[in-house]
Amino acid sequence: MSKKKSINLEDLGGFVFSTNTNFNFDKEVDQETLPPKQQYLEALFSNKGRGGKTVTVIAGFVGTEDDLKLMAKLLKTKCGVGGSVKDNEIIIQGNYRDKIMEILKKEGYNIKRVGG
Repeated sequence: MSKKKSINLEDLGGFVFSTNTNFNFDKEVDQETLPPKQQYLEALFSNKGRGGKTVTVIAGFVGTEDDLKLMAKLLKTKCGVGGSVKDNEIIIQGNYRDKIMEILKKEGYNIKRVGG
């Protein structure tokens, strides 16, 4: 006999079904941006899923999408490279982890190096 596979929410594609007729379908409200001293960011180097191209990923930002985009613009300008914001993470082209950590520490953020 084969074992039964348990079903979890990830198997449903992230959807949750509800019978609540009063549910508000509006987009979630962005949460308030924490001050830099209360932010705990992670800087990691990655090349997985990008055709072998290297990127620096900044994760852990708590705040509005606009503030995240402003931070990404600052980092891209100071490093002189391209990048983007996806899934509440800043993706900077190239391996600029040390330089980005230095920039963010000067701005007052708590940031730590993750991975090799």
